[in-house]
Amino acid sequence: MRKGPKRLIQILLAAVVAILLLLVLLWKTLPQWLPSLAGHWLAQGTALSLSSAPVWSDGQLRLPGLRYLAQDCVLADAQDIALDKAQKGWNLSLGSLSVDTACLSQYPVSKNSNSALSLPDIQKQLPVGQLHIARLSITPWQQYAGSLLIDNSGQTQALRYQGDALSFDAALDNQRQLIISTLSLTPPGSDEPIQLAGKLTLPAALDTLPESGELHGQMHTSAVPHPLNVSMSWQNQRGELRLVEQGETEPLLSLPWQLGNKQIQISDGQWRWPYAQQPLSGGVNLTLNNWSDNLNQTTLSGRLNVLTQGHNGKANAVLTMGPGRVGLLDSSIAFQLTGQANLAQVSLSASFPATLTGSVLNPEISLHSGALLRAWGKPTATLSLQDARWPLAGVKVSAGGVSGPLQAIIRGQDSYWGNIDLHLNGKSQSFWPDHGQWAFNYWGKGNLPPLSGRWDVAGKGSWNDNQLTLTQLSAGFDRLHYGLVNVDAPRLTLTTPLRWMRPIPERYASTQPPTTLNFEGAIKLVAQKVSLENGGYLPPAALTLAMKGNSPMNITLNGQLAALPIGPIRLNGRWDGERLRGQAWWPKQDLTAFQTLLTPDLNVKLRGGSFYAQSAFSAARGQGFIAGGHWVVKDGSMWLKDGDLSGLNFSLSYRLKDQKWRLGTRQPVSLRIGELNNLFAMQNITAELQGSYPWSESAPLKLTHVGMDVLLGHISLSELRLPQHDAAVLKLQKIDLSALFTALKPKQLAMSGRVNGELPLYVDNPKWLIHEGWIANDGGLTLRLDPQFVAAMAQGNIANGLIIKLLQYLEISKSYAKVSLDNLGGLTMAAQIKGVNNIDHQKREIDLNYTHQENVYQLWRSLRFGDNLQEGLQQQLSATNQFAPATKDTELRKEQ
Repeated sequence: MRKGPKRLIQILLAAVVAILLLLVLLWKTLPQWLPSLAGHWLAQGTALSLSSAPVWSDGQLRLPGLRYLAQDCVLADAQDIALDKAQKGWNLSLGSLSVDTACLSQYPVSKNSNSALSLPDIQKQLPVGQLHIARLSITPWQQYAGSLLIDNSGQTQALRYQGDALSFDAALDNQRQLIISTLSLTPPGSDEPIQLAGKLTLPAALDTLPESGELHGQMHTSAVPHPLNVSMSWQNQRGELRLVEQGETEPLLSLPWQLGNKQIQISDGQWRWPYAQQPLSGGVNLTLNNWSDNLNQTTLSGRLNVLTQGHNGKANAVLTMGPGRVGLLDSSIAFQLTGQANLAQVSLSASFPATLTGSVLNPEISLHSGALLRAWGKPTATLSLQDARWPLAGVKVSAGGVSGPLQAIIRGQDSYWGNIDLHLNGKSQSFWPDHGQWAFNYWGKGNLPPLSGRWDVAGKGSWNDNQLTLTQLSAGFDRLHYGLVNVDAPRLTLTTPLRWMRPIPERYASTQPPTTLNFEGAIKLVAQKVSLENGGYLPPAALTLAMKGNSPMNITLNGQLAALPIGPIRLNGRWDGERLRGQAWWPKQDLTAFQTLLTPDLNVKLRGGSFYAQSAFSAARGQGFIAGGHWVVKDGSMWLKDGDLSGLNFSLSYRLKDQKWRLGTRQPVSLRIGELNNLFAMQNITAELQGSYPWSESAPLKLTHVGMDVLLGHISLSELRLPQHDAAVLKLQKIDLSALFTALKPKQLAMSGRVNGELPLYVDNPKWLIHEGWIANDGGLTLRLDPQFVAAMAQGNIANGLIIKLLQYLEISKSYAKVSLDNLGGLTMAAQIKGVNNIDHQKREIDLNYTHQENVYQLWRSLRFGDNLQEGLQQQLSATNQFAPATKDTELRKEQ
């Protein structure tokens, strides 16, 4: 008897241990067998997946992770699950719960719609307690993520949700009354939330709409001056949604709706928007059929229109939809947008035959043949848009981007930039700006009135995510003209592709790797010839520029300009989106390199010397081109048409703005010439220039310190101001007549001695160049006539012979001449001469009053002053009929 109980106890102990071991084994292998077991109760094609076995800790059952899959798609993912029993019921907490609605397309639809539980059934089956989800996120509405708390007391269920863009506080009782205390919703793209409150009577069946209810609230938006009141009420399957601005009676939106047999219909809905540049309004009619059957059987049809009135009168655009299928998982709705919208400055016309397919949560729109958007008008005060076309056939649009051909044709005219005609053709793949791919070609033509040229452009490029690249560019002008410069056939090409790494939009920041903002590339501008208005030119020139910065509106420029043998000229600068600033340096080089810049009419040949310069410049719309700097020439020499020049030293500081030059900005322009040989030698030539060109009364030009050593004397000019008010006096000091006559080489006469003079010089006088100047002797003068000339003049005429002998050798003690020169070159000289004729040892005193007229332009061209004087004397003597004997008191008067 004793063995029996003992044996039984051993068997029972062994069974308990085995059961415990089995329970431990089942617990540890729970992630392997529980999903298979649960599959008998789950919908076909769905499954549970546990990351690890549950653990018991601190009175809680903990599960690290649990996933619910539809096919191979994770429909729900719960992390950090904890379950415990409290005095008031069960507490279930989740660290996070993520739901991906895209997986609903793989979720099987139940064929038995009557098996769904009613709301009262669900309320009765809910255990008393709390459900707390620290972070609930539903894709694609991640911006509305937040924490959820459901507290079930058995009589009511309290719901509290708190997120950045969505929060609410509501309670549901056993009478199916849902009381919303507060609801705050921030719509996408807005910073202002919508605030709502109200009460709903929920239906018993979850596949029908609430039987009655009323919602009211308020929303704020910067687009409307005052807050907006939102209200929605319904009873007996009829209701209305209204949006009214505070203080107004007419609603901005009114949508009357009613429920029918599996139908929701919005009839005679009205909307208006008085806050745009022009008031907009229209109507809405929508019908949803079979909305309660299942997610993929609802059909939609409707019509929405917008009325506009702008620069082109009234216009109407209509959107017609369906009938088509709309569903959470699959949709197919044909629609067409046609009509015209007249805005304040621009008109738009559209014809969009299209189809919406896919999930209503993430649809795709396919545009069919004939889809076209056009625009025309005057968008700005200076730009006239003649015609802009966007052919859109074959384009597909979804939340992921635009795919298909992208084309544009734009023709317009700008009052400043001129006519433009641009074409764009490319192919995109899931493209939005800075997301996806787009490869494109472009070409166009136009004119540029500010530079008097016609242009053309062509090239290729791509836009991959946030990197915009131009791989090919060829842009050229037939010519460019600005100020005194003409550029023949300049053409711009890329030597290094232009790449712009743009900022990543915030909505794509999580899907694209971080990048550094960057813009870089290099261009080359080649011109066949750069001609100057004075007849000079630059040989074929090439400008190369490398660009680097963080955007095209903020770059630095480095390069050089070469027009051999000139240069290379170093350049650097900065473009800030509105203004181009830069500097240029000419290196020190031989002056002969600039021979082509001189007009051929000057007949100047550069021989030697050096040149260097520095310039700063700025260019912007509205200000034109501004430049300033200095040029320096040292030890220059050159051949002239009738002589040569050496010892040229020239220092010029300048500023150019609005095609006006300001010379000598800090100190006067300085000119120094060692020697100039033309008709006669001139040494130590000096001049200084300061002021504006073209000059004006408020901005004059002044020539000062003009002087030179010439003919063994000195010539100087007092200050010459332009515009001129007072004469500038040309002063002659001790000019040697012997040196002058030696240079002029007259054949029949010669003079010696020195003269002084002052000649008032006018530049812009309506009549005079020199008026009432004077020339007088400085010491004794001597006049000698050629004996052969005297003999020829004396033949056949006793009177002529007598007079010419009196002038053959004349020692002049006093000579004074008044000189005037008009604008036509007419020279008038009235001279008084006193002297002594000393021939045959007889001294005869002579007083001579002499008037001479000559055209100095012809005189200078002939360069034979002596022959002209001889001819003048001969003509005067031939016309003389009466002469008195030469005595001390004899006065010879001859006037022409």
